[in-house]
Amino acid sequence: MERGVPGGRWSQKVPVGTVLLLMCIPTLAMLQPAQERKCPDWEYLSEKGFCCNKCPKGFKLLEECSGPNQRSNCTPCPAPFQYSDHMNHFPTCKSCKRCSRSGHEIEITPCKRDQNTICRCVEGYYRSYIDSQTYDCIKCSQCGSNERVKQTCSPENNTVCECAENYHRVKHKCEPCKECTTGCNHLCLSPVVSTTAPGSGEKYLMDIIGVAAGALVMCGVIVVITHIATKWSTRKQLLRSSSGTSDNSQESCERDLIYKEQHSHICVEAVPECPQGESDPEPSNPLDRPRLEIKIHDLIYTVLDLVSVQQMKQLMRSLGVRDTDIERAELDYRGSREAHYQILRMWAERGSTGGRCGILQESLLQELLDKLREMYLGRAAEELETKYGIQ
Repeated sequence: MERGVPGGRWSQKVPVGTVLLLMCIPTLAMLQPAQERKCPDWEYLSEKGFCCNKCPKGFKLLEECSGPNQRSNCTPCPAPFQYSDHMNHFPTCKSCKRCSRSGHEIEITPCKRDQNTICRCVEGYYRSYIDSQTYDCIKCSQCGSNERVKQTCSPENNTVCECAENYHRVKHKCEPCKECTTGCNHLCLSPVVSTTAPGSGEKYLMDIIGVAAGALVMCGVIVVITHIATKWSTRKQLLRSSSGTSDNSQESCERDLIYKEQHSHICVEAVPECPQGESDPEPSNPLDRPRLEIKIHDLIYTVLDLVSVQQMKQLMRSLGVRDTDIERAELDYRGSREAHYQILRMWAERGSTGGRCGILQESLLQELLDKLREMYLGRAAEELETKYGIQ
């Protein structure tokens, strides 16, 4: 429906809807949110839409500024129990930390308005971080037998040990040197040096070059001889395998099969899975028994007894468990011990031998022992090695 609008340029007919829309445009513009304004780092956007200055360190906001170019009203943090270590516009200050004597901490610097309390571990203890902010003071490790201190324990780092003189590390233990190897350099052959006094520096240099050239020639001869011997041995084996009797071939295959069964840590797919709640049947042949049977549930309970609750998260992260899986387990299971059990069970079953009713691979056990030693939990690793007879 159209209606005439009298007066001047509006004397022509205009649709009523158009007129109402034009009348509503200013109101709609007022209802639309204003474009968000950006303030410099030392200011913040107030609820009224203009920038106000932040309070400096050691202060909190009492009342924000009343308009542009006006100052906010700030008040000092109440000492000695609260502080603020950054520019802010918060109405409250942070609570000061208290050093825990039961947690083996001592106070280094008291709390101030612009700085929190600074604590450190007492002598004989070091910081073991659970995450970027949380840590525990753990007793410093002691070097074991045949070891010596490479780096003494400090409030920030644990003791670092190395093998004593004439000892070298074998499977995380220091054993006496018996041959030339890393850490046993005193048993290595010394380089050949001429006993005659050199007539000049140039003659001495020529002697060294001659010795080096002779060594290179010897290495080349050894490589050539090794190559020829390997080629001859391979050709001989091929001829023997093609012309040998069937009985000898069958006997050789049987020996290979027995060797593989003796050195296999993982059950083959042909072994049927055991029903839940039943143990493995006794093998008819002793050679079919695995080299080392590690029950997953028994291993997990042993680890939970040896590793503190505070260090379990760090251990699980080092084993490759994601933080999301850890958080989900803590939400699904009441109590940190049950949650840690479930997480370790998931880690272990990823490499468990499918047909052996929850038997853990030795490679996963070795990975666990390595991670424990990286966390300076060598005593726990030794307990596991003793329990499972690992030398």
